Parts: sequence; structure tokens; C-alpha cells
Amino acid sequence: MKPEYDFDRAKRGAIVPQEGKTRITIYIDNDILEAFRQKGDAEGKGYQTMINQALRQYLDQAKLPLDEDTLRRIFQEELRAVTVVSSV
Repeated sequence: MKPEYDFDRAKRGAIVPQEGKTRITIYIDNDILEAFRQKGDAEGKGYQTMINQALRQYLDQAKLPLDEDTLRRIFQEELRAVTVVSSV
């Protein structure tokens, strides 16, 4: 290694820019973060990648079309909830 380096034209930041990704700061509950870290270690994946996948999966589910099958499922869930409450 050289005893001295010239940083006059150096720039701060990532060495390799990430296309299509943005670095953010986010607060996540400790137990949630630990669960993702453990699951990531067990599956050999990065926990941040797994959090990103979980968020993407949630958003994809939220976009489900309101078709006949979806309506039937919702009605059945609601009827079960009402039946349980009225039975008590």
C-alpha cells in the first residue's frame, strides 16, 4: 500500500451504484429484524433482500382483483367472524 494517497478527486458514496434501488433509513422493531436476520442466515440470503421480498409480496397481494373468488372468500371470512361474535 502507498504511504500516501491523493483523495482530491474522490467522491463519497457507494463504489458500485445500485440500479433501481434507493438507500433509506427505517426503524423496524427489534424482534422483526432479528426474525428476518435468523431466517436469512438459515436460507443463505441477506435479511434486507428478504424484507424487500416480503414488502413486494404484500403489495402484490394488496393488488388482487375484486373478482368472484375474492368476493366469496371475503364474505366467508366475514360470515365466520360474525358467527363467532354472535355465538359468544
